[in-house]
Amino acid sequence: MTTTTAEADVRAVLGRLVQAWNAGDATAYGRLFTEDADYVTFFGTNFPGREAIENSHRALFEGPLKGSKLTGRLGAAAKVRFVRPDVAVAVAGGGSSLTGAETTDEGRESTVSFVLVKADGEWLITAFQNTRVSDPRG
Repeated sequence: MTTTTAEADVRAVLGRLVQAWNAGDATAYGRLFTEDADYVTFFGTNFPGREAIENSHRALFEGPLKGSKLTGRLGAAAKVRFVRPDVAVAVAGGGSSLTGAETTDEGRESTVSFVLVKADGEWLITAFQNTRVSDPRG
């Protein structure tokens, strides 16, 4: 399978998302989203808009998620498909480590869905949905 330039660009955005998180950089994290993006956490909370996304992550990176790291396959192994040449959907597995380890902490594995749009030559995330992986048998 050949990776297109557009697919590589989408994967690069997801890679920058991981880098910003792992650096605890809320400003860089927020810049990856459109002004009117929706960011839905695994708790079901929606943070509407880039400013809310940046501010909520600043509080997380300075507080309970300070030093945490994203783990998994967000960029490289994400399933990417194009709805239109300027709209992409990406689905990836991943997780996090609260201690900054390279491996996912137990109970912190997620499936994350993204909708990205290309405007003015730049891919940005316009919708984000994080769903915790759980055992359906309880």
